Amino acid sequence: MKTKTYKHLFFDLDHTLWDFDRNAALALSEVYGEFGLETILNGNFDEFYRKYLVHNEMLWKRYHNGFITAEDLKWKRMWRTLLEYQLADETLSKDLSKRFLEVLPLKKEVFPYTFEILAYLQKKGYAMHIITNGFEKTQWSKLENSGMIPFFGEVITSEMSNSVKPQKEIFDHAMLRTGAAPESSIMIGDNPEADIEGARTAGMDSVFVNHDKKDIDPQPTYTVYHLKELEGIL
Repeated sequence: MKTKTYKHLFFDLDHTLWDFDRNAALALSEVYGEFGLETILNGNFDEFYRKYLVHNEMLWKRYHNGFITAEDLKWKRMWRTLLEYQLADETLSKDLSKRFLEVLPLKKEVFPYTFEILAYLQKKGYAMHIITNGFEKTQWSKLENSGMIPFFGEVITSEMSNSVKPQKEIFDHAMLRTGAAPESSIMIGDNPEADIEGARTAGMDSVFVNHDKKDIDPQPTYTVYHLKELEGIL
């Protein structure tokens, strides 16, 4: 039940609106075929993708915590996956990373009701923005190719703000860029640490978009299991 009036809505992009898992699988499968990895690695794509997901998640956590750079994340997730096949090839890892990041933002899969809810909220007069830990060029391409750009004012990325969620600095940067105040803003995202804890630290309310129906801590202000449920909050 809605208990507060908000003016600015800050959305996460990946895993919240843009279906990263489906799009990444499509993009990586395409790259896997282009580079002939089935022959090089003597394995199938599903096995490669499972290994990639483990290393990708691990390195994203390290990136969120400030232990590695964005550039390290981009190619070392490929490097570590290839090492599972006893292939230590830095050049191939970097080539795979470059091509993957070219193909990935061209994919257009979004979660059900994404465009309907954005149109609904836009019609209600909210100022809507993106706060994302994704890479600047890649995130803009995702928004453009999926058709979401018209819904958003500012797009704040970790690269352009030189900080990452859940650090308070990226939220402070978002407030400065948009002219918003934390008490009249709400963060909408899928990541308990980056989005929910980050919003709490910044003095903002939050909506946890629980696509996977999981228990989390810290607790958000609201939880939804489908984007349509945002209509009952905003």
